[in-house]
Amino acid sequence: MIGLASQVHGMNLRLSRNNRGQLWDGKKWSRRNFLRAATASGLAAPFLFSCESAPSHPKTIAPNSKLNHACIGVGGMGWGDLQNFLQHPKVQVVALCDVDADHLDKAAKLVPGARLYSDWRELLQQEGGRVDSINAAVPDHMHFSIAYSAIQKGKHVYCQKPLCHDIAEVRELTHAAVRQGVVTQLGTQVASSVHERTAVRWLREGRIGKITHAYLCSNRPGAVETYRLKGPRPAEGQPPPASLKWDLWLGTAPPRPFVPDIYHPVKWRAWQDFGTGWSGDIGCHIFDPIWKGLGLKAPSSVMAEVQESWRDSPERRADNWPQGDHITWTFPGKELIAGKELALEWFDGEYFPPEHIRKLYSADLKEYPPESSMLIGTEGSLLIPHNAPAQLLPEDKFKNVQRPNLPPRNHYHHFVDACLGGEKTESHFAQTGPMTEAILLGTVAIRIPGQPLSWDSAHLKFPARPEGNRLLRRSYREGWHLAKF
Repeated sequence: MIGLASQVHGMNLRLSRNNRGQLWDGKKWSRRNFLRAATASGLAAPFLFSCESAPSHPKTIAPNSKLNHACIGVGGMGWGDLQNFLQHPKVQVVALCDVDADHLDKAAKLVPGARLYSDWRELLQQEGGRVDSINAAVPDHMHFSIAYSAIQKGKHVYCQKPLCHDIAEVRELTHAAVRQGVVTQLGTQVASSVHERTAVRWLREGRIGKITHAYLCSNRPGAVETYRLKGPRPAEGQPPPASLKWDLWLGTAPPRPFVPDIYHPVKWRAWQDFGTGWSGDIGCHIFDPIWKGLGLKAPSSVMAEVQESWRDSPERRADNWPQGDHITWTFPGKELIAGKELALEWFDGEYFPPEHIRKLYSADLKEYPPESSMLIGTEGSLLIPHNAPAQLLPEDKFKNVQRPNLPPRNHYHHFVDACLGGEKTESHFAQTGPMTEAILLGTVAIRIPGQPLSWDSAHLKFPARPEGNRLLRRSYREGWHLAKF
């Protein structure tokens, strides 16, 4: 957008004096509390930024009206997002945005008459009151800037997962969404499925008793070779294709030359500047039913084990994510948890759940789902495959348990209906924000492998772990701190 960079002043975020959200532990969240937490955890400018104009609140949309929607990012996952929104009879997609002209041209053919942009900042400025909602389907490092800016303008927001790149971003975006009263939805599409909603209900009903341990995994065949690049990055780059606005694609991230086939499209998740690794991505799907079913809150600690080849390479550790990791979170006990705490383990890449756990399902020559979770309870176990029916185990014991009769639901349409006055969304930010924080704690632990990290959620810090606190947020590239719109 012309002149936008010149508007950046590096001033502190000015929260309204009467803002009163809720911390995850139930304490009041005020401007003073936020600044105190930010200071304690080493969070200072440029994370705290200026929003000089008063935030806008969402306008009321009559239930029989159309929702005027803008899609930011229309390639890859964004292409699927666009088609889902178009399928809702009360959605009118009025604007499209993408830094890649090829993606934008393809989407424009699907939505003739939509106004086209390559810069999301220009879209939000120009569209003003003409847009009610947006969705963001862009690399992780740009989620916060886009979603926060839209929320400050009173727009409802659907954002692909993970919610943000950094833990500090998640915390502030979550508070902003609640404060502004907008409708939000994280792109955990399977959360709306009958399969996952059944698993959540069974957990809440205590079907397998109290939970003693949880094992989560994502060992998708071919994923390591296709998406999880070993790195480090090539020393030399080349000019980007004419269709790609590379500087806009980099956004808040540090500058680097374009290299084909390793960043755009798709493979950016392998790099720390842009993505959050495999656990930050797929983890949001696998975590979701457990988080909701058990009513989990912030973990008390986290620790990660990583592959030796990555751990012992300073170049790779500084730039890309490992091809395999094993993360363990410790959650405080609750009503549905046996004992004083729950260990929840994550496995991906070359790390797999223990054989005796996999045999709980695969004893009869059934293949253990490569992306799934297994919860061990005092009365049985529950296997939750990703995007497939949940299974109570042992099967003979639970063969007479009837599955609940739940109506089908489209995750995108549920968001639209909520914007038009319907029921609360399945994955609103007040729920998925704290979950994303917990998941991203794992990405911090990956970068400090083998070290137990105690977590103080109320103060947003690792006590006595300054190396961990430095990883709670990034420094944005000059000219990309949020300015007023």
